[in-house]
Amino acid sequence: MAIANLQRSLESIGLDAKEAKLYIAGLQLGSAAASDYAHKTNINRVTAYNYLELLAKRGIFTVVKKQRGKWYTPVAPEQLSFEAHKNVQSLDRIMPELRSLQGSKHRKPHVEFYEGWEGVHRVYEDTLTAESEILNFANSIVVRSSWKNYDEEYVAKRVERCIHLRGIAPDDEAGREVQGKDKDSNREIRLVSGKDFDFNNEINIYDNKVSIISFGKDEADVFGVIIESKEVAETQRQIFEMAWRYAEQQNKSI
Repeated sequence: MAIANLQRSLESIGLDAKEAKLYIAGLQLGSAAASDYAHKTNINRVTAYNYLELLAKRGIFTVVKKQRGKWYTPVAPEQLSFEAHKNVQSLDRIMPELRSLQGSKHRKPHVEFYEGWEGVHRVYEDTLTAESEILNFANSIVVRSSWKNYDEEYVAKRVERCIHLRGIAPDDEAGREVQGKDKDSNREIRLVSGKDFDFNNEINIYDNKVSIISFGKDEADVFGVIIESKEVAETQRQIFEMAWRYAEQQNKSI
C-alpha cells in the first residue's frame, strides 16, 4: 500500500495529517530524535517536537532521554490497533448519553430494511434484545402459518430471556389458542374482532424501536423494517395503549 494510502487510513482512526506522517516515519526510523522526524517528514522541527510530545502523552509514542536529547519511538501497529478499538468501545458505552444530549429536532430516526425470510428472522432476533416489554400487534394464524416453528424457535427464546409481551390479536380460533397459553409464554394477549381488525402485518414496539414485519405470499414480498427513534416508539406505544384499553372494553362487553 502506498504511503499516502497508509496515511489516510491512520487519519480515519483519529490521527491528523501530521500525526499520521510522524507515526509512519517512526516505523521507518525506529528510535530517533525530533530533528530526524522533522527531516523525514518535512515538518518544522519545533512543530515536529510539539507533536511528538503530544503523541507520547497519548501513548502512541514512547520517549527515552539520552545525552543528545529525547528519542521518540512509535508503539507497535498492533498496539495502535488495540488503542483504536478501545476508543470505539468507549464511544459505544457513552452513545446513549450522547444521543440524549442531542436536541430532538436534530435527531433523525435510524431505519433498517431487511428483505426475505432471512432478513425477517434478523428483525425478530433484534426484538430479543429488548430491555423493556414488547408491545405487539399480530395475527396469530398468519405468523404461525408463515413460520411453522415460531413458538419453539422464537417464543421459547423470548421466555428464556424473561422478556414479557403484551399483544393484540384477532379473535379467531388461532388467537384463542395462543391466548390460552399466555401463562406459560410470559405474555398477555387481548383479542379484538377479527372481522374489524384482520391485520396481516406484525408490529413490535420495544425500547426505542418499532419493528414491522410484512408476510407476503411470495418470498419477494416478505420484508422487515426496524425504526429506531425515541419519538416514533413513544407515539406507537401510546397508540398501543389506546388499543389495549379498547380490547379490554370489548372483552368485558362479550
